[in-house]
Amino acid sequence: MVERTFELPDLGEGIAEGELVSWLVAAGDAVEEDQVIAEVETDKALVEIPSRYDGVVTELHYDEGETVPVDATFVTFEVDEGEGAAGTADAESEAEAAAESSTTDADETAESAGGDAAAEADAQTAADAEPESTAGDEEPSVPSGRVFASPSTRSLARELGVDIGRVEGTGPGGRVTASDVRAHAEGEAEASGTAATAGASAAESGADAASVAQTTDGVVGSDEGRAGGAPVAVTSESADRERTLAMPATRRLAEELGVDLNAVPASEEREGEPFVTPEDVRAFAERGGEAAAEGAAESVADASATTESEADATTAASTAEADTSADVASGGGEADLSDRPGERVPYRGVRRTIGEQMAQSKYTAPHVSHHDEFDATDLVSLREELDAAAGEDVKLTYLPLVVKAITAALKEYPYLNASLDEEAEEIVLHDEYNVGIAVATDAGLMVPVVDDADEKGLKQLAREIDDLATRARNRKIKPEEMQGGTFTITNIGVIGGEYSSPIINHPEAAIFAMGPIKKRPWVVDDEVVARTTMRFSMSVDHRLVDGADAARFSNRVKELLADPTRLLLE
Repeated sequence: MVERTFELPDLGEGIAEGELVSWLVAAGDAVEEDQVIAEVETDKALVEIPSRYDGVVTELHYDEGETVPVDATFVTFEVDEGEGAAGTADAESEAEAAAESSTTDADETAESAGGDAAAEADAQTAADAEPESTAGDEEPSVPSGRVFASPSTRSLARELGVDIGRVEGTGPGGRVTASDVRAHAEGEAEASGTAATAGASAAESGADAASVAQTTDGVVGSDEGRAGGAPVAVTSESADRERTLAMPATRRLAEELGVDLNAVPASEEREGEPFVTPEDVRAFAERGGEAAAEGAAESVADASATTESEADATTAASTAEADTSADVASGGGEADLSDRPGERVPYRGVRRTIGEQMAQSKYTAPHVSHHDEFDATDLVSLREELDAAAGEDVKLTYLPLVVKAITAALKEYPYLNASLDEEAEEIVLHDEYNVGIAVATDAGLMVPVVDDADEKGLKQLAREIDDLATRARNRKIKPEEMQGGTFTITNIGVIGGEYSSPIINHPEAAIFAMGPIKKRPWVVDDEVVARTTMRFSMSVDHRLVDGADAARFSNRVKELLADPTRLLLE
C-alpha cells in the first residue's frame, strides 16, 4: 500500500479557489474510483469532486466552509501500489478535462476539448490491452479501461439494463452522465423494437428528475401548474442512506436542532440523490426527530397512494394560482431562515458574483424607472385557449407571450436592445434578440438566456424557458448559457408586490419586470368594473434611452399584450 495525495483540480475559467461545501467521506472510509467525495462551490456553480482512486481515505486536509486553492492538497488516500500509479495518470488526464469544463456539475458538464483527449487516451489504452486474436473481429469490443461514472449513474444503468461500458460519455474526461445512460437506453430500445418496455423504465427515471423542479421559490417552470400531474414529493430511505445532499446552511440548522440529516426525508432529488431543504429539517424536528423516521416510509406510501382525481384537483388549484404570473422570480427566493440574526455569513461564491454584477450595473448606468398597467382580459383568454390546444407536453404560461411582445417592440425601438461600448465610445444596436429570464435559485439570482427569441414560436419558447430555468435552479446551467443577453425579463408578481425598480443586467440597456395579473377596478365606458389587469415596471440606462422612448416602448408592449392576437402574426 502507498499513500497518494489528491490536489483540487483546475475548475476552469481562471477560477483559483472554491469553498468546501461538504465532505461526503470521512477518514478511514473505503472509496471507489470516481465516487464523489466532496462538493465545492465556486463563484459559478456547485461542483462535485470525484475520487481518483480505489482506496482508503487517510486524511482530509480542509474543513467544511474553508476556501481551498486550486492545486492545494485536498485529501490523502492509501491505495495499492499499482492502483496509485494508474490513478495518477487518470488524475492528470481528468485535470486537463476539468480545465476545459465550464464549472457546471461534474456529471452534467458538456464535452470539452480536454475531455475528448482523455477519452481518446482511455480508448487507446483499452485497444492496446486487447489480445491480438480479437483484432480482426467485426463487432466492436467493449472498452476494457476504466469507465468514469458516478455511483448514481451506475445505479441508473443497472436499473435500465444498460452495459455502462458501451455508453459514450459526454462529461469531462469522457465521464458517463445519467443523460448519456438514458439516451443509450432509448437508442437500444428503438433498435430492438422494445421501446415500450424501455420507455417505462425511462419514464420512471424521468419522474425522479422532473421532481427536482419542485421549489418554494416560485421560479420559472415549477411542476406546480404543469399539465399532467400534481406536485411530487421526493423522498428516500432515511436512516440508512449513504449520501444526503444539502446546502451548508441546512446542515447548520440540522446541527442546531439536533437532527440527523441522513434521517430526514428529502423533498427533492438532484441527480438521483436525496436533497434536504431547511423546511424538511424543521418539519422533521417538529414531528419528533428520530421518532418520525419510523413513520416516514408509511407516510410516503400514503402520499403516493393519492387518487388520480385528487391529483387533478391539486393541479387545477396550483394552475389557477400559477397562471396569474409568468413563473419567473426576480430575487433569490425565500429567505433561508437557518441563517439567524447575530450570525456572520461569508460573502463569496455565486452570491458575491451576483452582488458585484449588480453594483457595477447600478453605479455605472444611470437608472430611470417607468411603471404602467393595462387591461389583460384578452391576454388571459388567449393564453387559456392556446394552453388547452398546446397539449400536455408543454405548459404555456404568460411568459412566452410577453417575450413575443417584447421582441416585437424591440425591433421598433432598437435603443432598448443596445449596449454601450465605453472604450470605443460607441452605442451597439444589436441585431439579435437574446432574452434573459431571471430565475431565483437557492444560490441567488441567475439569468439564463433564450437566444434568438424573436425567431421561436410560443411552444418552443415555453419548452426552452422551462428547461433553462430547471437547470439553473439545479445548478446544471452552463456559464455560456447565461451570456450574450440583449434584454432581460424578470417578475415580482409571483412573489408579491405591484411595482419595482429592477436593476439592469449590465451591459444591457433595459430590463422589464412583470407584476401580478389579477382583478382590479378599471374604467370601461365611464363605468368602474372589475377587470383583469397586469402591472409592470421597466428600468432603462438613461445614457442610451430617453424617458420618452421608454414610454413609447412601454405603450407598444401594452398594445401587443392587450390585443394579443397581433402576436400570432409576428
